[in-house]
Amino acid sequence: MKEPAVSADPTQVLAFETDCHIFDGCGFPAPGLHSFLFEPLVGNPDSNLYFNKTMLLALLGSLIIVVFFWAAFRKPKVVPGKLQMVAEAGYDFVRRGVVYEIIGKKEGEKYVPIVVSLFFFVWMMNIWSIIPVAQFPVTAIISYPAVLALIVYVMWVSLTFKRHGFVGAFKNFSGYDKSLGAVLPLSMTIELFSNLLVRPFTHAVRLFANMFAGHTLLLLFTIASWYLLNGIGIAYAGVSFVMVIVMTVFELFIQALQAYVFVLLTCSFIQGALAEHH
Repeated sequence: MKEPAVSADPTQVLAFETDCHIFDGCGFPAPGLHSFLFEPLVGNPDSNLYFNKTMLLALLGSLIIVVFFWAAFRKPKVVPGKLQMVAEAGYDFVRRGVVYEIIGKKEGEKYVPIVVSLFFFVWMMNIWSIIPVAQFPVTAIISYPAVLALIVYVMWVSLTFKRHGFVGAFKNFSGYDKSLGAVLPLSMTIELFSNLLVRPFTHAVRLFANMFAGHTLLLLFTIASWYLLNGIGIAYAGVSFVMVIVMTVFELFIQALQAYVFVLLTCSFIQGALAEHH
């Protein structure tokens, strides 16, 4: 009975027999955590100083976004060309549809650049999942959403202290309301825990979990399509391949949606920091 080829190096992706199909006496090479581990392209993993595939995709994605907007607005025209029109539509969607709607035009204008940057960065990192050769969403590695959420968290907390001072910020974070009477201490404790610990955690995990699950499902149906290509299993392979296409289309929607939700929550945090406590 054939077994999946397992690398002795835990940083390597576990391989599977490419000639392994159903009825051949080998087990189904199901995707797992090993599908999210990559060999270093440069450096030594034992020293924690290395450069791997996800880092390369993050770097390339950042360059693509910068080059795209630079090319679109390098020589802006009153009557925009196709590239400028697409860039303006994306920028305006985030500015008017997210920032202005939640924070307001007057207060929100100064936050448009960072929110637009976050939206397109997250979206680009998600899109890698369906691009041939890359075929991996960078945000399915928890460290990337965590760093992005940390940036938003630091901005939100510092903005709250800057706007309201120490006492005002404490009231903002704790939901201070003296009308609550005896339950006020309990309410403040829950609010502080929720706002300062749970909120940034869920901000990161929401993005990570959706992309992790989506990539796992795509892997599952893709591997199954190949594995079932044998005998009567070919009929099931066809069904599995249709699911690959369906899941890919669905992922396109989820990738954009998760980028939208991430910046929507970011604007919600900023709006909360700017709002006056009553």
